[in-house]
Amino acid sequence: LLESGERRVRVAEEGKAAHTVFRLLARWQGFSLLEAQLKTGRTHQIRVHLAHLGYPIAGDEKYGDFALNRVLGRQGLKRMFLHACRMSLPHPQDGRDLVLEATLPGALRQFLQGLSASERQDYGSKI
Repeated sequence: LLESGERRVRVAEEGKAAHTVFRLLARWQGFSLLEAQLKTGRTHQIRVHLAHLGYPIAGDEKYGDFALNRVLGRQGLKRMFLHACRMSLPHPQDGRDLVLEATLPGALRQFLQGLSASERQDYGSKI
């Protein structure tokens, strides 16, 4: 636990199993745009897995690269670059798949547009 009482988790052999499938959508020097498919639902799962792999989420104040986050904040990224673009769950009344979709928020889209277009390598991004 943090001083604030907030939970902080980590990847550990003795911890609960968690499974995330990542797909690379686009890449720039220093940044990648990923799609994450959760196979389990653990606390901060995407954030913890990426930080553990050495690829923390831009703007993540708990598991991220704090020095980089300060630079990104001065450049206009004032939030964590994490967005649920699509969620699917069983409808509570009839059990049919309920699919919810949301476009990328303007602040995150603007951040991507600020990255050099000449450096971009596209791997099937819908952005």
